[in-house]
Amino acid sequence: MVYVLLANGFETIEALTPVDYLRRCKDVPVQTVAVGDSKTVVSSHQVPVEADILLKDVSLEKAEMIVLPGGLVGTKNLEESDGVQKLIDYCVEKDRWVTAICAAPSILGHKGLLKGRKATSFRGFDKELLGADYTGEPVERDGKFITGRGAGVSNQFAFALVSALRGEERAKEIAHQVFYAG
Repeated sequence: MVYVLLANGFETIEALTPVDYLRRCKDVPVQTVAVGDSKTVVSSHQVPVEADILLKDVSLEKAEMIVLPGGLVGTKNLEESDGVQKLIDYCVEKDRWVTAICAAPSILGHKGLLKGRKATSFRGFDKELLGADYTGEPVERDGKFITGRGAGVSNQFAFALVSALRGEERAKEIAHQVFYAG
């Protein structure tokens, strides 16, 4: 299961592009997860999204990948959630995919998870990626960690997630389906 974590203030395209592209694979189970007490989560641009489940209903054992979208407020809300912190710790301990885009890689940096790894993030957040080899590239994949720069590379980030789970050929098929010209 891929869990896309939605906290109030999340960046819309950074969350929903991965959901869309992963669901196009047909064989990748994806659930959006509301971090809070309501399934309705409001993005940084005031787009309400009805999540599939609440964070308390996540099945740790089923987690194959977690996706942490950015957005300044959304990132802060994700980082302040004990449940999110526990989910990250579980995925790292069990060698599952941990992915983050925009400001959200800072959560991983603050936990020391990016030390010695190539990583990227939104400009200005590089100093929060403690010990990482910050590249400034649109997307970086190092071990079981995938990081992305921001909303403008949401397509590339989502293709990297598809590639990690189903291979590069499948990612190319999805890119072809959506007429990606990048």
